[in-house]
Amino acid sequence: MSGDALDRLRAVLGPEAVADVEGTPRVTPTSVDGLRRACQLAGDMGWHIRVEGNGTWLPPDAPADIVISTRGLGQTVHASASDQVATVSAGVPFNDLRAHLAEEGMWLAVDPPGKPDRTIGSIVATATSGPLRTSYGQVKDHVLGCSVVTADGRLVESGGQVVKNVAGFDLTKLQVGGFGAFGVITTVHLRLRALPQSDATVIARGPRDELTAAGRSILDQAIEVTALELLSPTVAGEPEWVLAARMMGSEASVQSEIPRLSEVSDVAWDRLAGDRGPVLWRMVAGAAGAGPVSFRLGVLVDGLDQTIDTLIHDLDDGLIAAGAASGGLRWTGTATAEQLRTIRPTMAQQEIPLTLERAPWHVRELVGHFGAYREGVAQVVGRLRQTVDPANQMSVALEPTDV
Repeated sequence: MSGDALDRLRAVLGPEAVADVEGTPRVTPTSVDGLRRACQLAGDMGWHIRVEGNGTWLPPDAPADIVISTRGLGQTVHASASDQVATVSAGVPFNDLRAHLAEEGMWLAVDPPGKPDRTIGSIVATATSGPLRTSYGQVKDHVLGCSVVTADGRLVESGGQVVKNVAGFDLTKLQVGGFGAFGVITTVHLRLRALPQSDATVIARGPRDELTAAGRSILDQAIEVTALELLSPTVAGEPEWVLAARMMGSEASVQSEIPRLSEVSDVAWDRLAGDRGPVLWRMVAGAAGAGPVSFRLGVLVDGLDQTIDTLIHDLDDGLIAAGAASGGLRWTGTATAEQLRTIRPTMAQQEIPLTLERAPWHVRELVGHFGAYREGVAQVVGRLRQTVDPANQMSVALEPTDV
């Protein structure tokens, strides 16, 4: 990029907000207005935009003329204990938000994969949920509304700041899991909960089929588990497959539910003492970033065994975490675009969607985060993208470019 373009960016945002990284400007606006002006200038100049948070989830390799970082939008956390809601800037790291809320006796009931300093904007944009989805749902279930700056600098606000909101087309759901294709998230309004009094983890080790059977029994008997995750040996740091149950709530409810696990299943349970439980769940989160490729499968509980068998046959069983009571599976490891493009239709035949969460750009470009849409959906998505990004400036690969 020319020095004149850099000078224009510095004139718009201030010299401290613009850095030249190997010939590509990286701008770090400290306000929504600054972000809008950066996008407006990018639109005027015809620049392609790559959006980054802390750069710990998606590799920063998508081709772009300008990189816009949301790190400067990391100052604001407004939480209301009485309403159990919070308004958070997109650049706030997740661990900072968690610590802030804990001081006020609240928490956001999500445990996203990846490093703990991932930004809230990254978590919302990729809709990456962890084991807590068993009880609390997906990321979208915690987002009440958000503000977004489009590629050409328009500010769009959707949803609201309260749990009850007006009816209508919910643009917020477009942003959750949109991978930044529909704009740069600046602010999110989140649903909170009271911090649980007790948090216990118990695990069972053994053959995978016995553990999946135990998971189905726990589900059938309606045991109140906050999370129930089937973990491959490498994820769990154990020689065998592991079924991990997390119980959160009042001390009385947690203590009453733990014995019921043994009553309804034929596996031996071991309660993790001290910090071993939190360490395990951090390992589960970190495993998703331990390989160059991660994808999630929308598989139902009854199909877990068959799906895992397919993955082991076509890839490997190195890093697998699956919801034994809620369904869903995340695989992490090394895979080529050709392998992924073979696995996706195989899963589609069983009506199991594959979402590519992380991969190098050359893989994302060939595979796409979502792959081919069902008939009629592609036109709707295309029109929406054209509305918010008319010049196709956002460097995002929702669909494969070479099919």
